[in-house]
Amino acid sequence: MLKAKDIMTTEVYSVTLDTGLEELGRLFEEKNVNAMPVVDDQGRLQGIVTQTDLVEQDKPLHIPTVISIFDWVFYLESEKNFKDEVARITARTVGEICTREVVTCTPETPVSEVAALMVDHAAHLVPVVEEEKLVGVVARLDIIRSMGK
Repeated sequence: MLKAKDIMTTEVYSVTLDTGLEELGRLFEEKNVNAMPVVDDQGRLQGIVTQTDLVEQDKPLHIPTVISIFDWVFYLESEKNFKDEVARITARTVGEICTREVVTCTPETPVSEVAALMVDHAAHLVPVVEEEKLVGVVARLDIIRSMGK
């Protein structure tokens, strides 16, 4: 049975929480990847950032509908969602747009379980972590390539 360590990519392009969004865009283009792990100085996984995260930053701001009755203002939509959207479009670093709750696996995780994680969590990339450190990634293409083995 194949395991994550058998199919993972070990030459991983990663960024830090402080990486600027312009640099992130350049790296996506240069490295021809659609997602990158976000790590700290010790190589510990902090999150994941995707091209979609970057593109969503350019999405127009949706102003929520409100009703004003007397001196009260009632949001017909979530005020929190509006605040999140404002934070998204004003972001300048990876730390402000990346996903912090990331699905991970270990080098010993069977490929079938990695595939299940990808499907269940709509993940295109699963970081492989050993003792809190990023040691590789498994992308959907890695799963597809392993099907012939």
